[in-house]
Amino acid sequence: MLRFFYALLVSLVGIGIVHIAVLLLLPRFSERDAWSSLAAASDFYKSVRVDGSDDQAPLVGALDPLFRASACRFDLEEGPVQIRAPGNVPFWSVSIYNRAGQNVYSFNDRATERGTLDFVVLTPSQMIEVRKAPPDSYQRSIFVQVPIGEGIVVVRSFVPDPTWEDTTSEFLAKMACSKE
Repeated sequence: MLRFFYALLVSLVGIGIVHIAVLLLLPRFSERDAWSSLAAASDFYKSVRVDGSDDQAPLVGALDPLFRASACRFDLEEGPVQIRAPGNVPFWSVSIYNRAGQNVYSFNDRATERGTLDFVVLTPSQMIEVRKAPPDSYQRSIFVQVPIGEGIVVVRSFVPDPTWEDTTSEFLAKMACSKE
């Protein structure tokens, strides 16, 4: 019985140490999320490379070495945001995240007619207004409704071999993230 209480006491002390360590480390890790990293790197509606391929340190970790990526932050309170990139690459994918970093929508080049990157992110109420009189710039765009205010769009492009590196870099460098 004494061993049981001793084990229980040691376990409680261990749990206490772990909880204190987590509480002390929380401020350090909470400021290193994707939103904070992007906010430090650029303003809203500015595309920024997040893969570290522009001779900078990667803004996010654990990226696939065969993909290059760019991201931009947006605020739908200011209106819909349109993302475009000219050119063709072997494969691209898009993920839209809310401010907390939760993925709210994803699609890839197979969802488009010609494989071109041209889409508009908007709220359901903005979608109703846009459908009444869509701007000319939206004629070939994919519409993506998301129930968020602020978010991040991440565009990834596949680099199957080194000969595609320049094409992929140019594709991501010319990615435009603009509010309407």
